Amino acid sequence: QVRIVESGGGSVQAGGSLRLSCVVSGHEYEEYFLAWFRQTPGQEREGVAAIDRHGKTWYADSVKGRFTISQDNLDNTLYLQMNSLKPEDAAMYYCAAGSPPYGWSPLEPISFAYWGLGTQVTVSS
Repeated sequence: QVRIVESGGGSVQAGGSLRLSCVVSGHEYEEYFLAWFRQTPGQEREGVAAIDRHGKTWYADSVKGRFTISQDNLDNTLYLQMNSLKPEDAAMYYCAAGSPPYGWSPLEPISFAYWGLGTQVTVSS
C-alpha cells in the first residue's frame, strides 16, 4: 500500500518562496518516478515537475528557473522549492508516484498511479 503525504503549503505574497515536502512510503522506492502536480477549481491537473530515480528532472515551462524538484532517498522524501511565486502559481499541489511506461511524459497525470491528498498554496498579489 503506497502512502503519500504532502506538507508545506501556505499563503505567501507574490515574489515569496515556499518549500513543499512529500513523504512516500509503502513501495519499492527505487522503481518510481515522483512528481508534483497542481490544480485549481475547474481546471485540469497539470504537471509541475518530475524526477526519476537517477535524478533526471522535468519541469513545466511556466515554472522553469523558479521551481526546483529534489529528493532525499534516505528519508523517502520529495521536495519542491518554489521561488519568485506568482499569483498564477496558487493551486492545490499534489505529490504523485508511479512508473510511467516508456515514452509517456512524467508530467502527465495519467502516468502516475499513486497520489497524495494535496497541500494548498495561496499567492497574494
